[in-house]
Amino acid sequence: MTEMMSQASTSKTYDAIVIGSGMTGGVAARELTEKGMQVLMLERGTALNHPGEYVGEHAPNWSIPFGGLADYQNYKKDYPVQSKSYAFDEATKPHWIKDSDEPYLQEEGTNFEWMRGGRVGGRSLMWGRQTYRWGPHDFTANAEDGHGVDWPIRYEDLAPWYSHVEKYIGVSGQKEGLESFPDGEFQKPMEMYALEKRIKRRLARHASDITYTIGRSAVLTEPLEGRSPCHYCGACPRGCSTGSYFSTQSSTLPAAMKTGNLTLRPESAVQKIIYDSATGKATGVQVKDMKSGASLVYKARIIFLNASTIHSAQILLNSKSAAFPNGLANSSGVVGRYLMDHNEHSTNLGIFFDDIDRYFSGKRPNGCYIPRFRNIGGQDEDADFLRGYGIQCNVVRLDHRFTMHQKGIGADYKDAIRKPGPWVFAMSAFGECLPYQENKITLDESRRDAFDMPLVKIRMEFGENEHQMRKDVTQQADRILKAAGAVAIIPDDGSEKPISAIHEMGTVRMGKDAKTSALNGWNQSHDVPNLFVTDGAAMTSSGNVNPSLTYMAFTARAADYAAKLWKKGEL
Repeated sequence: MTEMMSQASTSKTYDAIVIGSGMTGGVAARELTEKGMQVLMLERGTALNHPGEYVGEHAPNWSIPFGGLADYQNYKKDYPVQSKSYAFDEATKPHWIKDSDEPYLQEEGTNFEWMRGGRVGGRSLMWGRQTYRWGPHDFTANAEDGHGVDWPIRYEDLAPWYSHVEKYIGVSGQKEGLESFPDGEFQKPMEMYALEKRIKRRLARHASDITYTIGRSAVLTEPLEGRSPCHYCGACPRGCSTGSYFSTQSSTLPAAMKTGNLTLRPESAVQKIIYDSATGKATGVQVKDMKSGASLVYKARIIFLNASTIHSAQILLNSKSAAFPNGLANSSGVVGRYLMDHNEHSTNLGIFFDDIDRYFSGKRPNGCYIPRFRNIGGQDEDADFLRGYGIQCNVVRLDHRFTMHQKGIGADYKDAIRKPGPWVFAMSAFGECLPYQENKITLDESRRDAFDMPLVKIRMEFGENEHQMRKDVTQQADRILKAAGAVAIIPDDGSEKPISAIHEMGTVRMGKDAKTSALNGWNQSHDVPNLFVTDGAAMTSSGNVNPSLTYMAFTARAADYAAKLWKKGEL
């Protein structure tokens, strides 16, 4: 049920409050309610009902304002950052925050594009759906090379929770049997294009260290719990009424609602978590009601903070008290620090004239993937950097969308733009970012956003390791394209682009030592035992694969642990 009245909010004590309704907030709500807990979910964004409120899901562009194209004046005024996302257009605009309502500051030298969801479901509505497990080496890298603190857990601790989450979100993919790229609980893989199959065979012959596989995607190829297989309509960011791709709305929220144990309250901006020094525990949260402007307090025995990496740190830093003058659960001083994002690098393009007599049908919401192949099992002799990267690949056939602006007139012109051109093989690497203490967020107390929160100020730059990794990506991409049979290679322009992989993490990291970390191996605060942080903020290092599955596995594991303590009366 969705609570619209605020009067009763201060009297009831919930078993748990979940702050945020995105990828991890949805998982927390499902896991806790199915274990019998009365849960209040607080979301600062607006409500969105599944499946009936997706604007433009199957609508032709002519029926959408501006024909689906950009309203530049509005974007410049209200969405200067959000409008740069691949998933932003007139149909998806309601899914995003207004930058004019929630501005942020950047320290000199920082060029960081912070993308944020503005509705129930958060970025689970617009995410790219690439879904990968970390490998065993990802949990030991900090200890091995001395960058960052050691993880308090290992792959074996999280593996059963990866399986648990994969089974109910639905992940399609191909098993490859690589230790560094663990297989999961997969539905049948999506089919490769003919050219992709050809590239796979060529790489097996000419670059045997490269594994080329279909992407592992949280998009169904088989029915699952009332959700339908994907029908390849291609409008994923606009919403999915069939529930074919995983989102809070399609999966975790309906399951939590089904228990009768969930209260969902949108347009409720959490400002701070309230701490009781007498008990040493959090007692609830202070919220601004975005409709009435009222300040409300909700009480709970357990708090799950899932507001997303930067917002979670913002809330903790704003939750000051005599016991925690530098922010709640921050006796270590690490809250807000060690901000990471993946080292994304769109690199060389390859031109192919193979299979020119063939085309594809539908709009497959998935590409192919090259798992990490550098610095596995030790440092490669020719690698001037630590850690590694994976490469996401897409094959695109040039058609009228790319040729319609060429010069011409009459029948010859129409015939020319009807004829498809060659294939383009595009590559984008996602590399690991080392955890640097100086990459951080702080709060500017002199300025406030529409939610009456102090503005976030971000300091985020890549270091020499990340720059050396980018050089290696370009060299290896050239090798891969040649081995794959590209007839021409267009090199990347070498320009430095904004940090915007939309995989931000860190700021409330896990660790073994309460002096150097904020959370233990159960995502539980060292300082405040009934506070759990399970979104990207909890990450101790970044790995190189898309991180959402790891966040969700951590959340399910922490929720199970918290529920057991709750049943024992220990929280």
